Amino acid sequence: MARTPNPPKSAPEQHEELVRSLAKLLDETNVTEIEVERGGMRVRVARHAAVMAAPAYAAAAPLAAEAPRSVAAEAPRPLDAAKHPGVVTSPMVGTAYRSPQPGAKPFVDIGSVVKAGDTLLIVEAMKTMNQIPAPRAGTVTQILFEDGQPVEYGEPLIVVE
Repeated sequence: MARTPNPPKSAPEQHEELVRSLAKLLDETNVTEIEVERGGMRVRVARHAAVMAAPAYAAAAPLAAEAPRSVAAEAPRPLDAAKHPGVVTSPMVGTAYRSPQPGAKPFVDIGSVVKAGDTLLIVEAMKTMNQIPAPRAGTVTQILFEDGQPVEYGEPLIVVE
């Protein structure tokens, strides 16, 4: 007697298999969200990463001009950097890096003067390094992320004044 091949999977089984494969892809790539559209069907799988507590911002007195300092030593000036006119936000979900490779000099530091189009940082998304350019010329006054930190779409990263 000839063996019949496996019957085609039903739509719910296909959907479940797609969701499982997307969830596995999230784990492999360390991405927090992925969306796929196939044949008019859209599937979005998201994982909520542990949210790091944001530091409480206190208004700081302006300091005299000094050499650029590390990110941790800089006291942010505006209470809400997201509303600052010079804020540069993440255009995607991924991991933000200050330098092109580990151990390399950062693209910018606090106090760096940049021109429009200069690379400020990179955001790695799905194993692709995406350079994030300065939208305008100015001076970097705040760096709002730690090197290697996961970032979300629209999250404030750098302020250029």
